[in-house]
Amino acid sequence: MCKDLPFKPADILLPRDCDMSLWSVIACDQYTSRPEYWQRVEERVGRAPSTLRLILPESCLEGPSVETDIMEVNNTMSRYLREGRFQEYPEALIYVERTLDNGRVRRGLVGAVDLEAYDYEPGSASPVRATEGTVMSRIPPRVAVRKNAPIELPHAMLLVDDPHRMMIEPLSARTGEMEKLYDFELMERGGHIRGWLLTEELKVQTLQALNTWKDRAEQDLDGLLFAVGDGNHSLATAKECWERRKGMVPQDRWDAEPARYALCELVNLHDDSLEFEPIHRVVFGVRPEELLDALMDYYPSAVQGRGEGHVIPFVINRWSRGEITVTQPQCQLAVGTLQGFLDSYIAARPRARIDYIHGEDEARKLAGEREDAVAFLMPAMDKSQLFPTVVHDGVLPRKTFSMGEAHDKRFYLEARKIRK
Repeated sequence: MCKDLPFKPADILLPRDCDMSLWSVIACDQYTSRPEYWQRVEERVGRAPSTLRLILPESCLEGPSVETDIMEVNNTMSRYLREGRFQEYPEALIYVERTLDNGRVRRGLVGAVDLEAYDYEPGSASPVRATEGTVMSRIPPRVAVRKNAPIELPHAMLLVDDPHRMMIEPLSARTGEMEKLYDFELMERGGHIRGWLLTEELKVQTLQALNTWKDRAEQDLDGLLFAVGDGNHSLATAKECWERRKGMVPQDRWDAEPARYALCELVNLHDDSLEFEPIHRVVFGVRPEELLDALMDYYPSAVQGRGEGHVIPFVINRWSRGEITVTQPQCQLAVGTLQGFLDSYIAARPRARIDYIHGEDEARKLAGEREDAVAFLMPAMDKSQLFPTVVHDGVLPRKTFSMGEAHDKRFYLEARKIRK
C-alpha cells in the first residue's frame, strides 16, 4: 500500500471507558507563560485518566523536579498500558473534524510519518521538512522526556499543498461508511472534535491520492511532500531519538522499529480553517533613525518609499511612519529580507532586543510608547507561498506567521507505542 510514501497507517491507541473531555488536553508547548491555564486544567482533570498525566508542559521543563516529573510520566504511561486503558486499532488512519472556537472546521488525517524521510536542517532535500529554523537547545530536554517513554502522544501537524482538495476533504462526505471513534467537547475553548476510522477501501483510496501528490511534488517542488506546520521541535525530538535507536538495530530491521515513526495529523494547507496571521517585529533599545539608516546600508539596493521589491513598512512613533523597499531581494519573503538584517544588527548591539508581536495595533502602540523603539509591520503571508519558499530558502525565518490561536492548537488524544 504505497510502501515508499512517508505517511502511513499506524497502530493507534485510544482510551477506553473514560471522560474524553478530561482525557484530552492542549499541546504541551502552549501557555508557557500562563501557569494559571495549566492550574485550571489540573483542577478540572482531578484524578480522572488524562493525557495531562502523560505529558510534561514546557513550562515545567526547567523546573526543580523535572527528572522526577519525567519518571512519573513514564510510570503512568506504563500503568495505563498495564491496566488495559487503551484499545488498539491496528494499521489505522483516523479522519478528524475539529470545530474550532470560531466555528470553522479543520479536517485532518491521523497517521504516522516516517522519520527517515524527515530532516529539519535548513537546505534539506528530504520529503518532509521543517518550515522554520529548529532551536537546537530546545531538543535535549524533550529527548529526556521521550527517550524512555513507552508511548507517544502527537501534537505535530503536517501540511500538504492540495489546492484542489483531492486528498483529505473527500472523506467528509463518506463518514457514514466509517466507524465513529470519538465525538466530544474539548476544554478551555478548544471547540469540538470528532474522529472516524477509515475503512480498508477508503485507506487505499486516500493513500493512492497522496501517492499521486508525491509524484507531482517530486517534479515541481524539489521532492517536498509535507511541511511541518506545528510541532517541529516535537518531531525533531522524535528524529533525534530514532537516530540514537537505529544505531543499535541492524538496518534490515529498521522497518519494524516503532521508534522509526511518529504519530501526527496531516492537514491540507488550503483548509479554510487555516489562517496565516503575520507576526510583526518591534525593536527596542535603539536609535530609530540610526537603525533605519543601517537597514539602507545593509541593502545597497534599498530605496525610501514604496517600490518594486520587498516593501517594509515601519512606525517610529504615533505620527512618524514610512516604508523602505529592498529591490532585487534574495529571499522569497519580505520578512526574510528584514530578519536577515535584524539578526546582524542586534548581534552587534547587546542593549537592543526584538519582540515578536501578534496584531498590527499592538505593534503600533508599542512603537508609539517609547522613543527607543521601531515597529516593522509585516504583510500577511499568502499560504500558496509556503511550499515554494521552503524549497527556495530552506526554511522560513523564525516567527514568520502564526497558524491559529493557542486554543486552536492540536489537543492530545490518540497515542502509539514506540517501544517493543
